[in-house]
Amino acid sequence: MNLSASPLAPLGAHALLMFLLQIGVLLGTAVLLGQLARRLGMPSIVGELCAGVVLGPSLLTPLAPDFATWLLPRQPESMHLLDAAGQLGVLLLVGITGMNIDLGLVRRKGKAAALVSAGGLVVPFAGGVAAALALPAALLVDGVDRTVFALYAGVALCVSALPVIAKTLLDMGMLHRNIGQLIVSASVVDDIAGWLLLSVVSAMATTGVHGPDVVRSVVSLAGLLAGAWFVGRPLVRRLLRWSARSGHGESLPAVCTVLIVLGAAASQALGMEAIIGAFLVGVLISSSNEADRERLAPMRIFAVTVLAPLFFATAGLRIDLTALARPEVAGSALLVLSVAVVGKFAGAYAGARTGRLGHWEGLALGAGMNSRGVIEVIIAMVGLRLGILTTEMYTIIVLVAIVTSVMAAPLLRAAVRRMPVTREERVRERVMAGRPAAESNS
Repeated sequence: MNLSASPLAPLGAHALLMFLLQIGVLLGTAVLLGQLARRLGMPSIVGELCAGVVLGPSLLTPLAPDFATWLLPRQPESMHLLDAAGQLGVLLLVGITGMNIDLGLVRRKGKAAALVSAGGLVVPFAGGVAAALALPAALLVDGVDRTVFALYAGVALCVSALPVIAKTLLDMGMLHRNIGQLIVSASVVDDIAGWLLLSVVSAMATTGVHGPDVVRSVVSLAGLLAGAWFVGRPLVRRLLRWSARSGHGESLPAVCTVLIVLGAAASQALGMEAIIGAFLVGVLISSSNEADRERLAPMRIFAVTVLAPLFFATAGLRIDLTALARPEVAGSALLVLSVAVVGKFAGAYAGARTGRLGHWEGLALGAGMNSRGVIEVIIAMVGLRLGILTTEMYTIIVLVAIVTSVMAAPLLRAAVRRMPVTREERVRERVMAGRPAAESNS
């Protein structure tokens, strides 16, 4: 008797052909619309999400249902292949976000950043919970605890998108300004707190709202943080040093990718979202001071220009704008968007004023931190995967991400225009440009 197992058959020829066509069409459309969005002064994520909207149930399916079904069949195995490719992209994107967090900047701007971030978290979180409790039952998934749904909505509305904020400040030439530095600092704190809240609420979604389970989730999170600090930090430093010594550092992108993916696997194994571990490993890589950013450029370019647009296009496929034709969905979208914008503005402004910052500085912080962008889309995708969000609620939350990302730049520009440029800012601008700081005296 032959006891050897038969080898698994590879992906079929037709399935491989369709996968390649889907990747090519989605990525090509995402790149084109992303470039168009940038030409129009919007973040590229807006165009990349619109690629999925154009090719999904919002536009292509109503206009050409047969072609849409052929190109993007609604079979689980077809979507799972696209999801797998997109997941790798989002893990690397989140890891790169962690790698760009300057913990030293957070320490230097500590008090003001903490107050602004606390206001920008607490007020929209409370508003999101209240709005979710008021939404009609038709927008909830059957069997999902409304409390868990409300907490998840609160997390989705309280986050800020550090990658979009940083890119917006760079494009507007404001990163050297004191207010730009403060926005980045507060957004870093926001990001860290948002990921930690997401890990707890995601665990509650799988176990329910029970005291022992919530405690277990918090303990798991504390264990992950402790393990990252006491075990992961020295291990990451040693591996990065080894990578720098061997092969002239050419293996650094591969080593960082492996670390990010394994960090994601660790948090997933502990019952938390994979993106939590990816983010923590990114922070460890940044804090090690062993990663040569020039060597990491190929990894960053590929993740940001290829894998991330593919993820956002795939996320856009799940947006169904035709649902907004229903009055209860349109009304709910307006309510959630209003709470998200007003809550973030009010919270950041109150935190700024409490920290003795000026009126225009408070408005600039509210405008800058209102951008939800990448992070909210990721949170929405997690909620859809966990079965917390319906397609309608997913559409609403992604719309909040798009609208707030588009709003950020003009509102920030209007507020900063009222703030005079200081001598310190001129010096910092010259240093960032690689010119001698002494020139600022002229």
